[in-house]
Amino acid sequence: MNKKFLTLAVCGLTAASMLTACGKTFTETNTTEGESSKIVIGESEADTKPAENVEIVNFTAPENGDTIVEINFKDYGTVKIRLFPDYAPTACDNFTQLIEKGYYDGLTFHRIIKDFMIQGGDPNGNGTGGESAWGGKFDGGTNPALAHVTGALAYANSGSTDTNGSQFYIVTGEHNIDDTLFTTYEGYGYSFTENQKELYKQYGGTPFLDGNYTVFGQVIDGLDVIFKIQYTATDANDKPLNDVVMESVKLSKYNGEPIKWTLSDYDYENPEDATPLNFTAPEKGDEIVVINFKDYGTVKFRVFPEAAPKASENFIELAKSGYYDGLTFHRIIKDFMIQGGDPEGNGMGGESTWGGSFDGGKYYNLIHAAGAVAYANSGSTATNGSQFYIVTGEVYDDAGFADLAEKGYNFRDTVKEVYKKTGGTPFLDGGYTVFGQVIDGLDVVFEIQKTLTDDDDKPLADVVMESVTVEEYDGSEIKWYISDYSTDDAEETDTENTSETEENTDTEIETTENTEETTEEITAEATTAEAE
Repeated sequence: MNKKFLTLAVCGLTAASMLTACGKTFTETNTTEGESSKIVIGESEADTKPAENVEIVNFTAPENGDTIVEINFKDYGTVKIRLFPDYAPTACDNFTQLIEKGYYDGLTFHRIIKDFMIQGGDPNGNGTGGESAWGGKFDGGTNPALAHVTGALAYANSGSTDTNGSQFYIVTGEHNIDDTLFTTYEGYGYSFTENQKELYKQYGGTPFLDGNYTVFGQVIDGLDVIFKIQYTATDANDKPLNDVVMESVKLSKYNGEPIKWTLSDYDYENPEDATPLNFTAPEKGDEIVVINFKDYGTVKFRVFPEAAPKASENFIELAKSGYYDGLTFHRIIKDFMIQGGDPEGNGMGGESTWGGSFDGGKYYNLIHAAGAVAYANSGSTATNGSQFYIVTGEVYDDAGFADLAEKGYNFRDTVKEVYKKTGGTPFLDGGYTVFGQVIDGLDVVFEIQKTLTDDDDKPLADVVMESVTVEEYDGSEIKWYISDYSTDDAEETDTENTSETEENTDTEIETTENTEETTEEITAEATTAEAE
């Protein structure tokens, strides 16, 4: 079951909306009136009683001379979209008038959810703004001939199509839709025609949105650009950590150029097939972090400012200020992780370089492999501070991943291969900001995890960071894996696996709010980035 189907939906013009599990309900908070209301999806006539099996026109080619839309995304490329004025006349009229005014030029895509959609068109850049070409809202309606297949263009709304404005989204969606998934959808009250099912099986998309949003266009070129954009790193509110900017949005004419409906039509390297970024070497001269542990030795790790910019900056600036010097690792769990960075030494303190908490976001291709460095939080990446942990974990095999799959976790093959080789804590992926990877001294980390602890996992003898400094990488040898070291741990890690037990999925990583003097805990059963 796709968890996005249960937990996510498109933000409306003046509201932040979320589809809740089982009840298919949006919780809408009106930003102008401060009122809260609930809108049920799946109980309207259009949603539960689909129209007759009409032909769906998303994949009909435009004719020469037809108006098309060209969106030029900074750093990504150009996307071309055909419009359907015969099926969604008011929606197309609104969009073309806004484009002619230059309304969208320079605006950002403020909400991106992998395998779902990318959303933009808000001049406020946060989902709370925007208006139609005529001012205020308009009703674009729905047409059963237009579906939420991959590449579809539609308006975001605040619960009904009469709240359309300027915000729009482009569907990426799921691509493993089959009869089993449709049966699941139907169990939640959704109904689909045979034509809908056939197209979704072939092209993918977000079928559960049909009947509730105004679809009015379809990507005819640049679908690969859309898919590249959906992999950008985002914060806890799905806002990109680096702006995704529409440099220009203009109208042009279709001149018979080739149409590319699907990703297979492009020379596209799917990021899903890429090995996680953790084990890419730093360039000579890049900043690395050096932690000198009293009585243990030195650990060096690289940071990933290209994928975790705020998280990397926070740690670098704290280290340069001497913040971490003399602090302890207050929580250690063998075959899981070691945690430190709290000036209180008990998990109750710490703050970011900017004061308080910050949102470091998450990037799908930084994972919790052994040696990964990540921030502890109090339930979301928006509560990151100074506390961090270094993963030790366990080695996984197919049986171990089968056990995780039964608990609702799913991982792509390239991720599984890393965990089979290095070990780690895959069940933490998607819940925490990973921002670094140990490049030397992993044996020190594995030695520290043997430290005797009390019932609260606090070391009986202090594990002290004598100094934490920032240096330039000098090109010296990198040792990613514990097998690169001559230690007992190397032998243990090569033979251990999780095919018999999954005890660590019940282990918690915790930070606390000093002002409340209570412990806030986050479970290690956070959903993986691939299974959200």
